[in-house]
Amino acid sequence: MGEPRTAWERTVIPPRTARLILRQWRPSDLEPFAQLNADPEVMRFFPAPLSREESDALAERIRLRIEEAGVGLFALELRESGEFLGFTGLNPMPEWSPGSGFLEIGWRLRREAWGRGYATEAALECLRFAGEHGVPEVWSLTARLNIPSIAVMRRIGLEYVAALDHPDVDGPLKPHVFYRRGLT
Repeated sequence: MGEPRTAWERTVIPPRTARLILRQWRPSDLEPFAQLNADPEVMRFFPAPLSREESDALAERIRLRIEEAGVGLFALELRESGEFLGFTGLNPMPEWSPGSGFLEIGWRLRREAWGRGYATEAALECLRFAGEHGVPEVWSLTARLNIPSIAVMRRIGLEYVAALDHPDVDGPLKPHVFYRRGLT
């Protein structure tokens, strides 16, 4: 078997922090992930909450990406208790976006985990991890109304680049903002 084309095509050890573990997904994550995705408050900046089937399918796509690429939207757990908090990680930016061809940093956490700095802590570790693996820049996008996620983007050093309507979303969530940070 030949050399991998990029560092992202190898299996790598996910990042960790003093409080958090970022890891591959497990079957035991499906139930708490479905609860997170069904919570209207968690999903208020997305078109709609997800059904159990949609949530399970999303978890499987995420798991396969990590398996194939060695990186993705890692399951996020509290190191002290093993409690599932949601996800944080890196994923390809959408093709329609100004950051197409680069990686997006993203997160989605259970409501009970909000306000404790977990998203910021995990995202900073993902940026460090990406930089160590030669990723030149990382992007992020969200609905313009998603002030909490925009605040995390700013705390982790991303800078505003553009605003653009999301082609697959209608209504007040259609306007999206894009942030980026160079890593090299």
